[in-house]
Amino acid sequence: MDSEHIKDEAVLALEDIKARDIEVLDVHRMTSLCDFMIIASADSTRQTKALAHNVEDRLREKGVPVQGVEGEQSGEWILVDLGAVVVHVMQPAVREYYNLSELWGGSRRPPLRAAASS
Repeated sequence: MDSEHIKDEAVLALEDIKARDIEVLDVHRMTSLCDFMIIASADSTRQTKALAHNVEDRLREKGVPVQGVEGEQSGEWILVDLGAVVVHVMQPAVREYYNLSELWGGSRRPPLRAAASS
């Protein structure tokens, strides 16, 4: 599965569990680490963990190997590494503090469903 499809599936998995403020950053020209970064907010530790698990499960079902998961212990910021796509699920205070959107500043793309309704 190519990085576009992995990104789309990850966004759908986040939307299924009601992630808020989903941002997709196209960073392939900025780093060789990944093509896309997805950042999403969750209202609680429980939701953060549920969102990360849903991304993992959905992508594994599609045959995409999960390279690693970090931050499950605290649940404030969980990173799901899908190789070409890295998903950050964060609680709002942590997201605001680290401000990855501004830090990476890649070209932003709307989430899949928002793009489809435009």
